[in-house]
Amino acid sequence: MRDLVALPKAHLHVHLESSVRWTTLQEIGAANGLDVPAQAAPSGFAGFFEQNTLVRDCLRTAGDFRRIAYEYCADEAAQGTRYAEPSFTAAAHGERLGAPEMPLEAVLEGLARGREDFGIETRLILDHSRRRSVERARRTLELARRHEEVVAVGLAGDEAHPGEPFEAVFAAARDAGLHVVHHAGEAAGAASVRQAIGGGRAERLGHGVRVLDDPDLTAEVRERRIPLEVCPSSNVALGFAPSLAGHPLPRLRDAGLLVTVNTDVPAMTGAPLAAEYARVRDAFGYGDAVLAELARNAVAASFAPATTKARLDAGIGAWLAAPAAQ
Repeated sequence: MRDLVALPKAHLHVHLESSVRWTTLQEIGAANGLDVPAQAAPSGFAGFFEQNTLVRDCLRTAGDFRRIAYEYCADEAAQGTRYAEPSFTAAAHGERLGAPEMPLEAVLEGLARGREDFGIETRLILDHSRRRSVERARRTLELARRHEEVVAVGLAGDEAHPGEPFEAVFAAARDAGLHVVHHAGEAAGAASVRQAIGGGRAERLGHGVRVLDDPDLTAEVRERRIPLEVCPSSNVALGFAPSLAGHPLPRLRDAGLLVTVNTDVPAMTGAPLAAEYARVRDAFGYGDAVLAELARNAVAASFAPATTKARLDAGIGAWLAAPAAQ
């Protein structure tokens, strides 16, 4: 088995707010007058929302946002991630703090410094909760249009809330040259996927594991080569898969779908990207050739420049050609 940290990786589905180091959260919480408890291991959607609320309450200053973005780069680079597209809920933070531009500008500054210091290339995705207003989704789009480092926008959050009210926003995003990526097919079934890749204009599916609920939809996603951002440990932690061994990732591959491996909420699962690849390897008995295939899928599905894709693909080939550990 080859070293999975050494495998050049692209990370397509990870929430910046769900990747914050707990020690950092305690420090910035204390600086902002909040008492952050010792880290626990939350489970289920209730635990996920509780942890998200805590992170949101702690993040208040430009320095806070710069710090978490910079440390995100350091932590990803330590995992062998060479390119990443983290998601960030910029408009919600700006609205909460009465400073519409500040959180996004600070995060972009932190990512730029992280690239200089750690050599990791990033583009940002701005997400919007399905539970929130169409007007805030429009503000998200306007923020995205003002910053070339933002490559995509999309819906996140509880899939029980429909995507149809936002369709005009995402049509405008595509017209503006932005990519669109929605969370769909995680908690909800095939209907959420159909909306996302139809009127929702999505080019990738955040999660998408429920596509297998409908054979015709599975065939359409396969034929259109729509990538799936699969996050096994997150699906288990949030109750959408019974266990890693029971996760549908192998069935998605067997169906000929373009599967990528991602972390989603690594601060909750305790699995950064190389560890997520290791969990996939151990749960499904995959050899290095399959892991290289999954890494190549993520590179191909990314919104990285062609030169970046070519460099990463060559690095994956070199990793696979190198002698395996004995």
